[in-house]
Amino acid sequence: MLRNALTAARRIAVEGPIGVGKTSLAHRLANHLDAQLLLEQPEHNPFISRFYEDQERFALATQLAFLLQRIDRLRSLPAAEDDGRPLVSDFLLEKDALFALLTLAADEHELYRQMYQHLAPQPLHPDLVIYLQARPETLLARIRKRGRDMERRIGDAYLGVLSESYMRFFHTYEAAPVLVVNCENIDFVDSDDDFQLLVKRIEGMRGQREFFNRGE
Repeated sequence: MLRNALTAARRIAVEGPIGVGKTSLAHRLANHLDAQLLLEQPEHNPFISRFYEDQERFALATQLAFLLQRIDRLRSLPAAEDDGRPLVSDFLLEKDALFALLTLAADEHELYRQMYQHLAPQPLHPDLVIYLQARPETLLARIRKRGRDMERRIGDAYLGVLSESYMRFFHTYEAAPVLVVNCENIDFVDSDDDFQLLVKRIEGMRGQREFFNRGE
């Protein structure tokens, strides 16, 4: 019998740049699998809205607040898995360094690196990563549509650099199998048919790195 890559995975991480739909997909997958759900909470970062207004001034505070939050979320894992259910999250701790490289000055990055080394737990690598991609203009349109006040100053230039950084990160990522999903022509949030199509593609994974690009 062929192995079902989705139900065999005990830890699943959904990743991608802001606006691509990773939290929405994490919710749907958790419901589909009756899994525990571990989410980032950007609305609880007191610096995030100020970061989008003045990145140079608030980058370090924002980055450290996210680092501490992500570590706290991961430290909740033992209790979260007591019932033996799988776990779906919308972040990887390892990608924290991606934002640090993108936003911090050299001396700030050195401080961040030292704090990361002292505070971060040993990574619990997922069994499967679903990496979502979309064009910067698509990301921006989705961000504008959801209308969060803290995101109102995000621009397409920032999203372009961020998307490129994600691509470089996952190009060399080897800690777990990765399904790269082009989200331009699939709506797994509002379309049950599209969600089921994506589920079947995940279930059929056999390799370490595979791609799903649905044509128009």
